[in-house]
Amino acid sequence: MKLIAKWLLSATALLFLTYVYAGVEVRSFGAALLAAFVIGLFNGVVRPVLVVLTLPVTVVTLGLFLFIINALMFWAAAGVLENFHVRGFGAALLGSLIYSAIGLVIDSALERLFPKQ
Repeated sequence: MKLIAKWLLSATALLFLTYVYAGVEVRSFGAALLAAFVIGLFNGVVRPVLVVLTLPVTVVTLGLFLFIINALMFWAAAGVLENFHVRGFGAALLGSLIYSAIGLVIDSALERLFPKQ
């Protein structure tokens, strides 16, 4: 149940991001659902590999390179999907930061609604 709630709220966060920031465009709620799924899939499968491969750069930049990896995952999802567009890498960076901040709020709220047993 928590996973479905997270997915629906993440899709809603993408739609909210579209209204707040002009660099990201999602055409419908269905497209937002698919985009949230693909972003989650990329973050679960591709991101850990990139984090390990770029560990020296991440250490040298004191972890700031992780923002670049987040932007790349966001931008890659937009590149794969038809109804989800990001205007460029700068827009992907800012969009991923806003989306991640909203995601932290969602995670906090879901932890209160569905406490660990």
